[in-house]
Amino acid sequence: MATSAIEKIEMDVPIKATPQQFYEVLCNKTHHISNVCPDIVKGIELHEGDWGTEGCIISWNYVFAGKTCISKQRIEDIDKENNKITFKVLGGDLLEDYKSFKFIMQTVPQREGSVVRWIVEYEKLNNNVPNPHSLFHLSVEVLKYVDAHLAPEDKK
Repeated sequence: MATSAIEKIEMDVPIKATPQQFYEVLCNKTHHISNVCPDIVKGIELHEGDWGTEGCIISWNYVFAGKTCISKQRIEDIDKENNKITFKVLGGDLLEDYKSFKFIMQTVPQREGSVVRWIVEYEKLNNNVPNPHSLFHLSVEVLKYVDAHLAPEDKK
């Protein structure tokens, strides 16, 4: 029996927003993301706790590859000083293929704007499961929509 290991995909995404602005949306105003990119994120609901607190449980309703999906997640870790937040998937479509799945976001200041260090950590249920590159790129697209919303003067 093969043992599975935690795998990781990461990317630095340059944005125009400040680290604090971006972190504020991802941590404390998560439910507003569906207003920013309604074609991808259909809704975000709070099930337990308060928005922007460790341990709160939320669900994301989103469209991926033409299919409506759900991801129930817990905010596992918040590092406000470093503008970092970790979401652990508890249920939903992702756990049909993966034993574990986490989204980690940290926003780092740059000379101009910021960089979002976006990391997905996952453990496949078996070797036939593909790496989640398409989902990763969809989540990066959501990050870009949020940035465009925070810096509307740069839209053309």
